[in-house]
Amino acid sequence: MLPEEMQEKAIELFNQRMHCSQVLAMVGLEKLGATEPSIIKAMGSFGGGIGGTGQVCGALVGAVSVIGALYSRASLEEKENPRMWAATKAVMKHFEELTESFGGIDCKQIARVDWMDRDQVNDFYGNPDSRRRHCMTVVSETAKALGELLEREAARAAAKQAEQKG
Repeated sequence: MLPEEMQEKAIELFNQRMHCSQVLAMVGLEKLGATEPSIIKAMGSFGGGIGGTGQVCGALVGAVSVIGALYSRASLEEKENPRMWAATKAVMKHFEELTESFGGIDCKQIARVDWMDRDQVNDFYGNPDSRRRHCMTVVSETAKALGELLEREAARAAAKQAEQKG
């Protein structure tokens, strides 16, 4: 899946009311050729900025979770790839630049919704002039940037492997 296709699918999933965190995890894992329903379910609790509290945007959490899926470990017997840190920092830097005009990386700064207030939530989803359009931009641009990063990481790994063989 190309980064632009990830971007398109992210918009589609977001428009179907999938949480930002789940959208990014879903398209990122698909890019990696993985299907992990339990990860997608677990990412749901990051919707609305960590459980609806308005804290860190779920799009960032979802993107970083994909880096963890690629480079971290699932047991003490495994080793983490040190590329995890550089890739995570790259995602973070891009996200900070993307959300700077909204005031920061928190959902409350981007969406400006109290997720516990049903009227605000209904307005967010029902009003075409709501800040939902900002969230859509953040989700789609983060999906594309994640796709581009994953392609660079794959190229880096292939070059390293070729160097070791030859």
